Amino acid sequence: MGKINVAIIGVGNCASSLVQGVHYYRKAKDTEFVPGLMHVNLGGYHVSDINFTAAFDIDKNKVGKDLSEAIFTKPNNTFKFTDVPEMGIKVERGMTHDGLGKYLSQIIQKAPALLLIL
Repeated sequence: MGKINVAIIGVGNCASSLVQGVHYYRKAKDTEFVPGLMHVNLGGYHVSDINFTAAFDIDKNKVGKDLSEAIFTKPNNTFKFTDVPEMGIKVERGMTHDGLGKYLSQIIQKAPALLLIL
């Protein structure tokens, strides 16, 4: 079977837990109990088949960083249960079509938006 390519939109706490989990459990045996996962192998795909290919965020402190670093950048505060090596995935500036919530806008600064000239 092939890989499952994943792009992350919003490098927040959930993304941090997902990236850490995929890295931490990448060598788990199919029969092994893994907290937080019902199955290490699902439909012929193993945890290690998840391949992160891109990441997007609007926080100026995350944009431009490697995904492995951005997942631990504040205001993220999820539990760190493993170190994640550099992944070679630069967090790019995402779109803010739906705006920025009033609480988060008090905590982060948006990275400058990209200007596309067609």
